[in-house]
Amino acid sequence: MRTPLVAANWKMHKTIPEARAYLERLLELVGREAGVEVVVIPSFTSLPAAAELLAGTPLGLGAQDAYPEPAGAYTGEVSVTQVADVGVHYVLCGHSERRNLFGEGDELVGRKVQAVVAHGITPILCVGETLDERRAGGVWKVVERQLERGVAGLNDNPRGLVIAYEPVWAIGTGVAAQPSDAQAMAARIRVWLRKRFGARGDRVRIQYGGSVNTDNAGGFLSLPDVDGALVGGASLDPDTFWAIARSAHR
Repeated sequence: MRTPLVAANWKMHKTIPEARAYLERLLELVGREAGVEVVVIPSFTSLPAAAELLAGTPLGLGAQDAYPEPAGAYTGEVSVTQVADVGVHYVLCGHSERRNLFGEGDELVGRKVQAVVAHGITPILCVGETLDERRAGGVWKVVERQLERGVAGLNDNPRGLVIAYEPVWAIGTGVAAQPSDAQAMAARIRVWLRKRFGARGDRVRIQYGGSVNTDNAGGFLSLPDVDGALVGGASLDPDTFWAIARSAHR
């Protein structure tokens, strides 16, 4: 059985003191409860403080992005080597906001996935269609292309790979996909993973992301092919986020 993975993507929110207060409260709520893996993904500035607070706890730590080159003249970038040095367990690769706001293409996302895996960290590969792509009827073609190019640099062992399906039109809009749509896409991704990785494809966890909240989380997290959630705005309050995470207990 795949352990559900629920991750809090803070995006560009919280100062270091705010991050500390959040994590202290979340640790109180989570305790040593098992059954779901909880990961917090803060801004780069809060990663060292978060790593210190979360050491030896059941909470995982992730980075929102990382550049594939180990070092060099890449002003403003943070490398996979550097986030590995902090002690992250996960790195988001190809989040829709990176693709749409900063022009990251599939090839760069694939390089990031490959670099993350090479450092022994788990990539969360984000895939999903825009509203225009959905209206054009090419949803699977878009997602399949993102999957193929995202894992192009991996061998036949996915080694902890996580896929996050995030329909772009549902992110930050308050309009979530229907659970039936999320299940249909997750099931199709599962079939693709089996073709790409064989039986090992069944080990890959598939998250849903896109306006997940306390009202709809249970509907998504009870789906047979959805193994967790990538939570954005609703994750900014620790009590709300924990209520969502608890919906994933199986």
